[in-house]
Amino acid sequence: MGVSLPKVAIVGRPNVGKSSLLNCLARQRISIVDEMPGVTRDRVTAIVSHGDTTMELIDTGGIGMVDRDDLEEHVERQISKAIHDANAILFVTDVREGVTALDREVARRLRDRAREIPVFLVVNKVDSASWETHVLEFHELGMGEPIPVSAAQIYGTRDLLDRVVEKLPPTGDVDVEPVMKLAVVGRQNVGKSTFVNALAREERVIVSEVPGTTRDTVDVRFEKDGRRFVVIDTAGVKQKTRAKTCVELYSQVRTEAAIRRADVVLLLLDATQEVTRGDKRLGDFIAQEGRVCIVVVNKWDLTGGDVTTEAYGEYLYDRLRGLRYAPIVFVTAKDSRNVQSAVDLAQHLFKTSLRRVGTGELNRVLRAVQEQQRPRPRGGKLPKMYYATQVGTAPPTFVVFVNYPACFPEDYRRYVESAFREALGLQEIPLRVIYRAREREDAER
Repeated sequence: MGVSLPKVAIVGRPNVGKSSLLNCLARQRISIVDEMPGVTRDRVTAIVSHGDTTMELIDTGGIGMVDRDDLEEHVERQISKAIHDANAILFVTDVREGVTALDREVARRLRDRAREIPVFLVVNKVDSASWETHVLEFHELGMGEPIPVSAAQIYGTRDLLDRVVEKLPPTGDVDVEPVMKLAVVGRQNVGKSTFVNALAREERVIVSEVPGTTRDTVDVRFEKDGRRFVVIDTAGVKQKTRAKTCVELYSQVRTEAAIRRADVVLLLLDATQEVTRGDKRLGDFIAQEGRVCIVVVNKWDLTGGDVTTEAYGEYLYDRLRGLRYAPIVFVTAKDSRNVQSAVDLAQHLFKTSLRRVGTGELNRVLRAVQEQQRPRPRGGKLPKMYYATQVGTAPPTFVVFVNYPACFPEDYRRYVESAFREALGLQEIPLRVIYRAREREDAER
């Protein structure tokens, strides 16, 4: 089984810099940071190592936030879960605003938990020495010695981590890399968060009928058969021209980044809705990035059996032409129906995408390809393919050495790619075939 890492929850009222602190401690931009209160809704996590301890930091929504989409109850459940599961808590406050009534309410709420686990009172935004004296007033919260930090200036954070790891058991050098990273992407309200919760077997991310509930990309770790996986829940994709706020734009940029770092992308569609231009653009982006992909058709139970899976598959491939290599899985996420099958298939495809083909086998295939259909002369030149070699995996990438790369038209390149897929058992995997000129004397040798 995988090592269970100690959890450190970051809590506090809205706009005290919790997300900035997570990003600072993790040394990368994970949570979206914006001046608009209540940007963080889900539990956003990051793995951080310091000294002999590796921990899971958990960013949470602001306690007492007023959500414009009336999701306070959902956010509150996420905060409560983080506090309950934590092995330590960072209670974050804002030196510039001083001690507020809501800070006192948060302190009251954490007092019982502080009897069981360490709670660190963090005073953020101490961006210059002139704010140091104001830190003392936070003693009145009765949560121990205030720790001054500045997430923006990276001040005091090493001291904070030193204090935290003193109270946590050392984990040593643990392998926290997942077996596979799955990105769950799609338009708003197709059921991405429901799907993620079905995998995690808990309400790990907020599910709501309100479009755009998920804003951050949320890494959710889960175990299957004793192996660790990460599923990345993403914000619903819009056209960038329709993104009204910075937060929406950040969300969409993060979704594209999630696709790039995923081993397998699950493109979720709603079976009750037609495929849109947004779906097509997302499919084209996935194919362009060379990502292994599964098209997951959610809410299949709502179709009433009026259409067969075969007919629906033909409909999808006609519209998502860039993803014709991607297999289709039909699920009902709210009932967890067929969700595990999608993950099992993802594992299989990911393993296949890492396969290396021997040079001998690859060139036997290349000879058979040429014998079956030779490229036609172009501009008085006879195109020749000399040999091929594999130069990468995930996706499998092959270089074919030829005399004149420009003499190989797109239709012939598609033919070669299709033949490689069929002969090498890579029918459901994206391929890259690169044509490279070979000097004549080297080719003859």
